[in-house]
Amino acid sequence: MDLSRHAHRKDEHLSLAEKFYQPIAASQFDQLRFVHQSLPEMARADVDLQTQLGSLTLPVPLMIEAMTGGSPRTGQVNAQLGRLAAATGMAVASGSQSIALQDSSTVKTFTPLRENNPDGLVFANIGAGHTVAQAQAAVSMLAADALEIHVNSAQEIVMPEGDRTFQWLAGIGETVAALDVPVIVKEVGFGMAHETLTQLAEAGVQIVDLGGRGGTNFVQIENFRRPAKELSYLDGWGQSTVESLFEAQQVPQLQVIATGGVRQPLDAAKALALGAQVVGSAGQILHSLIKTDEATTQAMLLSWQEGLRDIMTLLGCTNLAALREKHLLLSAELLAYCQQRGLTY
Repeated sequence: MDLSRHAHRKDEHLSLAEKFYQPIAASQFDQLRFVHQSLPEMARADVDLQTQLGSLTLPVPLMIEAMTGGSPRTGQVNAQLGRLAAATGMAVASGSQSIALQDSSTVKTFTPLRENNPDGLVFANIGAGHTVAQAQAAVSMLAADALEIHVNSAQEIVMPEGDRTFQWLAGIGETVAALDVPVIVKEVGFGMAHETLTQLAEAGVQIVDLGGRGGTNFVQIENFRRPAKELSYLDGWGQSTVESLFEAQQVPQLQVIATGGVRQPLDAAKALALGAQVVGSAGQILHSLIKTDEATTQAMLLSWQEGLRDIMTLLGCTNLAALREKHLLLSAELLAYCQQRGLTY
C-alpha cells in the first residue's frame, strides 16, 4: 500500500472510531451482577490495586489500550496518551507500528508515548505476520516493556485493501521465544474462543488481550470505507468481552487483559472478577479526549481507580485475588451461551 494512503487510513480510523462510538457498549457487562455484602469488615484504605502481568508489576489493573499513530494528527493524540499514562500510573499501548517499520518519517508519531511517559509502562504493537527482527525493532522504537501482536482477520477481510492470507501461529511462537520482553497476543474487537486460546498457549503464548466485541467495531469502520458498504451483515461478528472472559477461564494457564466496551469502573471490576489481570479501554478514552480535554480525561481515569476501590470495599475485597473469588450472577442469555459452548461459569 502507498505510504501516504496508509497514513491517511490512520486518520480515517481515528475519525470513524469516534463516529461509531456507542455510550452503551454491547460488551455484556450489564448482564452480570455482583452480590452485595452488607458487612465488608475492612477499610477502603486497605484496598491494594497492584497486579502482575508476566514479569511486569502494574500499580493499577487498568491500562490505556492501543489506539493510533502514523500521521501528524495521531502523533498529537499519542502525546496526550503518554501524558495521561504518566499522570495516572496506567500502562499504555501503542497503535500498530507497522507503518513506522516501512516509513521511518512516521516514527516520531509513535515516540511521544515514551517521551511523555519516560518512567511508565509502554507496550509496542505490530500485526501478526511480521518477522522477529521487525518485532524487536518495534520494541526498540519505544523502549517498550512488552509487545502486543494484534490478530485482526475479521478487520482485514472487510478492509478494502486488507490481507486475505492468515497464517500467523508459527510466527507468533517464534516471536514469543525470541523476545526478552513479554509478548501479548491481542484481538482487535472480535473476542477469542477457547480453541484459539489453546492454540496460542501451545505456541508458547502466556498473555492474551481478549479484545472482545462491544468496543470499537472495525467491521463498521472498514465497511464504511468500502464504496458499496455491502458487508454490514458482519457488524455483530465475534464474541463479546464477557463471553471471551468465560472462554478464557477454560485455559487457566494464560494471563488475560480484558478489553472491548469498558465504559466505567464497574465494568472493570466485573472483568477482574472473571479472571482478568488487567482491564483496558480505548474508545471511551478517545471519546473523552475528543469531546472534552486532556485534564477532564485524566480526572476520569483517576476516578475509575477510585471507583474500583469503592466497589472492592463494598465486596469486602482487599486485593484482586479476593475479587476473583466473588461469584457473579449471569443473565439468561449468558447462561445459554456458556451452556451451548460447554463452559464452566
